[in-house]
Amino acid sequence: MSFRFFSKISRARTRERILRERLSEPLHLNLLSCLVAAVGSFESKVYFDLVLRNHNAYCLLQAARFAKRCGYSAFTAIEFGVADGAGLMNMAEIARKVTKATGIKIELIGCDTGAGLPPPVDYRDHPDFYRHGGHAMQDFNQLRAKLPAWARLVIGDIAETVTPLLSEIRPDCPLGYVVIDVDYYSSSVACLKVLSGPAELYLPEMLLYLDDIGSPLHNPWQGELLAVDEFNAASEMRKVCHYNFLRQSRLLKNAPWIDQVFLLHVLDHEHKRKVREGAPTVSGNPYLRLPRSSR
Repeated sequence: MSFRFFSKISRARTRERILRERLSEPLHLNLLSCLVAAVGSFESKVYFDLVLRNHNAYCLLQAARFAKRCGYSAFTAIEFGVADGAGLMNMAEIARKVTKATGIKIELIGCDTGAGLPPPVDYRDHPDFYRHGGHAMQDFNQLRAKLPAWARLVIGDIAETVTPLLSEIRPDCPLGYVVIDVDYYSSSVACLKVLSGPAELYLPEMLLYLDDIGSPLHNPWQGELLAVDEFNAASEMRKVCHYNFLRQSRLLKNAPWIDQVFLLHVLDHEHKRKVREGAPTVSGNPYLRLPRSSR
């Protein structure tokens, strides 16, 4: 295991969370996880939640699968709210592994004010929960130097940078995954404008991770959840909803991040209008093959 892994679990809060999640899972799955951690493929490690920042691992890999299914060879991922850049560098490391596993290239963009949280606008920004100036970036030049060539950092007020950013996304590398980690309602509203471009700039189903909805204080009338509700109300052909049945499809079902993964459905995307080809499905009825006496 890497130094980064041991550095991460050295934090008491992280250790407590990992133990709480893992010890609530069946013993045999935890034992099997040890084997997968030692000799498993990258994709199997994602399946067993063995990649740090599980949400990034799952969403980037799933976005690559969505892209391949639709015939794309690349997609773009954006993190809004970079802070000191640990999440962005984690995404870059995972993206490299996803490309190796799937052949799908990933272009990565991080967006941040660089100065931390602005003053809250009103109660909708959760001023009772977040502090002005929090999560300020310490050295964005150093972070830029550490990023790979296919990743970049955009510094500035998101309300001002999101429109130029959207104009740079290409149809051959559509948006496939967005992380919103900006705490505030007002900042989330600005981030969600990136979802309002022409349909060809997105995968028909695009993954969205809302970081700041996991506290009992979060609710549909403040913060990121309110911003999403208003986006859905204002947009006829773009709708954000929870990723249906994601928890049921996961091997390890108790991780909180599962509830923070959403999908943007681009209803005006050409792939949504394609008629499915091939022979029609035949359901069959096994009862018709039974002797009359046993029906």
